[in-house]
Amino acid sequence: MKPSHTIRPVFDDPNLVSAAGLVPVLRLAESAGLYDLVSGLSVDAPNPVAKTASVVGGMLAGADSIDDLDLLRHGGMGRLFDGVRAPSTLGTFLRAFTHGHVQQLDAAGGQLLAGLAARVPGLLAGSDGEGIAFVDVDDTIREVHGYAKQGAAFGYSGVRGLNLQLATISTPLAAPVIARARLRAGNTASHTGAGRLLAQALTTARAAGVTGQVLCRADSAYYGWAFVGTAIRHKAWFSVTARMNPAVLKAITGIDESAWIPIAYPNAIFDEAEQRWVSDAEVAEVPFTAFTGRRKAEHVACRLVVRRVKRLQPLAGDGTEQGELFATYRHHAFITNSTLGLVEADQAHRDHALIEQVIAELKDGPLAHLPSGKYAANAAWVAHAVIAFNLARAAAVASDQHRARWATLRTRIINVPARIASTGRRLVLHLPTHWPWTRNWEALWSTATGPPAAVAT
Repeated sequence: MKPSHTIRPVFDDPNLVSAAGLVPVLRLAESAGLYDLVSGLSVDAPNPVAKTASVVGGMLAGADSIDDLDLLRHGGMGRLFDGVRAPSTLGTFLRAFTHGHVQQLDAAGGQLLAGLAARVPGLLAGSDGEGIAFVDVDDTIREVHGYAKQGAAFGYSGVRGLNLQLATISTPLAAPVIARARLRAGNTASHTGAGRLLAQALTTARAAGVTGQVLCRADSAYYGWAFVGTAIRHKAWFSVTARMNPAVLKAITGIDESAWIPIAYPNAIFDEAEQRWVSDAEVAEVPFTAFTGRRKAEHVACRLVVRRVKRLQPLAGDGTEQGELFATYRHHAFITNSTLGLVEADQAHRDHALIEQVIAELKDGPLAHLPSGKYAANAAWVAHAVIAFNLARAAAVASDQHRARWATLRTRIINVPARIASTGRRLVLHLPTHWPWTRNWEALWSTATGPPAAVAT
């Protein structure tokens, strides 16, 4: 591929746009109720609907800072969209948010997810009837620089930043969407507020049409009554990595050697502790009562499922049977109240790692930066990013790209160049001929502009 030497660039066409895919995506958002939902925001700023849509639209097209939102005002974008605002106006809008306004936008995002699930039935495919849905909770540190960021602090990672906690919903057939997310001070403990976040996520899941069994998954940072008790109260299963405290170590030691079942992974998994790929392991389970240090009503009778892998270089034991056991094997344990088979329960728990992909997509998109020095403005930015992520996920499903990541969707569907023409008081978008994803684009357009999907009775 070689550029022609006869090219002369001129920025002079008012009818060209570089992100024509925003039209069907925002039409989809409108049909799912976004504009009606955000009209109830009480933030002290005029026309919050247009400003919210501008921030979300910019994020969908790849903006990761307030200045980047200016990409919405080039060429013929003003002919395609009403109410596009300048970055300075949008920055002022975000800084007008308070904690309460962020909560309002977060709730609107949860309701929008329910609207998207109704509009795009495959968004949470397999979560009804006899199916199963997974609610995963995790947190991450978004590194920041400079000392003007409110709330920035050194957290568990040793990195100075702000802490983002989120909950996702997925199924074996559907990629994850975000049920709830919140921005917190950088030194906030991972598990803080986990019960409330999980309760909101489960409520959102049910509102979005999840009628089957729900399995709530989390790592050892969430090993506690707040997370597990919330799952039990909502009649959901839980699967939480256990901390290696004395009670768990004693239970592992008591597992009979004949109880271990060998498993071979179809695809090797990476062992972070030993920095190597593992293709086989052994699993076993034993009855267990968790949280015995709390009052009796909060003791949880459950299953302790343990996976063990031989150490690449065995440690020196202390001469006892227990010491030799832990010197030879590395053990990974989790508690669960599910009725899944032993191997299936282990596999389902390990799939909790898919939430890391959601975090990676956010950090590769609008959360590449937290753009303001004001904490509430950054929290509002996160709430907008959640709405944009779910819209992108719904657009991917509607365009028959069920597993496409956000960056892929931007390339194939959203950031498509087009030329605007007028005929009979209508605008016509002239898109590239032989575009490889024409069929996908048209499928999204049909879903966004057509009648609502029929409801089975």
